[in-house]
Amino acid sequence: MATIEELAERVERLLLRHQELQRTHALTVEQLAGVTLERDSLRSRLTAARQRVDALLDRLPVTDAAAGAVADPSDEKTRK
Repeated sequence: MATIEELAERVERLLLRHQELQRTHALTVEQLAGVTLERDSLRSRLTAARQRVDALLDRLPVTDAAAGAVADPSDEKTRK
C-alpha cells in the first residue's frame, strides 16, 4: 500500500500535468480562433472572386460554339 508521502507526490505530479494540459488547451483554443478567422477570410475572398468571374463570363459574347448549340438536322450544311 502507498504511503502518504507517495500519494502526495503523485497528487503533485497530477496537478502539474493538469496545469500543463490547461496551458496546452488554451493555446489550442487560441490557434483555432486564428485558423477560423483565416478560413472565414478565405471564404469571403473566394466568394468575391467567384462573383468577379461570373460577372466577366456574363460580359462574354455568346456564340453557337460557346453555347454548345446542337446543329439543326434540317440545316443543309450538316447534311451528308
